[in-house]
Amino acid sequence: MEQRALIVEDDRNIADLIRLYLEKDGMICQVAGSGTEGLDKFRQTMPDLVLLDIMLPGMDGWTVCRKIREISKTPIIMLTAKGELEDKVNGLEIGADDYITKPFQAKELMARIHAVLRRTGKEETAAKRLTFDKLIVNLDSYELLVDGKRIDTPPKELELLYHLAASPNRVFTRNQLLDEVWGFDYYGDSRTVDVHIKRLREKLEGVSDQWCLKTVWGVGYKFEVNPK
Repeated sequence: MEQRALIVEDDRNIADLIRLYLEKDGMICQVAGSGTEGLDKFRQTMPDLVLLDIMLPGMDGWTVCRKIREISKTPIIMLTAKGELEDKVNGLEIGADDYITKPFQAKELMARIHAVLRRTGKEETAAKRLTFDKLIVNLDSYELLVDGKRIDTPPKELELLYHLAASPNRVFTRNQLLDEVWGFDYYGDSRTVDVHIKRLREKLEGVSDQWCLKTVWGVGYKFEVNPK
């Protein structure tokens, strides 16, 4: 079941950017531009997560947070340009689960969201484990089993393999893989992908005739199942 997030932020550019990050992560999002609207939408939809700005028109974030806490334990992450310790303590004392100061990196925001959802038991717990002939890619335990043997694999290599194998026979461009595996704010060279693919092939080449890591020349890579 998809999770639902409510973004209460009066700066539309920031709200749209956050919505983009969350929707790409598989969440359904609503946006409210004021504290009053945010509280109304919360009561109507009862989301799984609230991203709450402090400086809001009509009703500030502190008040919205208090009113939400009167009726729900839904995780709340405060978003604000204020970075003083007193503001952070105040936010946590009135019931916020975390506090992030603008400007923030997408990777940090998503890491904090997942950490809060895990702590509050709201994160989806579907196992991240893929099984093929002589191959198990387990992203929960970060283990790679090849022909029954555990192969030491750096986290990013394992994440890349999982991402490809989770969509068998789908071709990904290098830029797509950089974006989806390394993250929004990664500005690396596309050759980074080539290097990781090369290292994975050294671990996987010839293990099975039922699947392989295949280069699609001029496009990118795919995890091909049952190649003819």
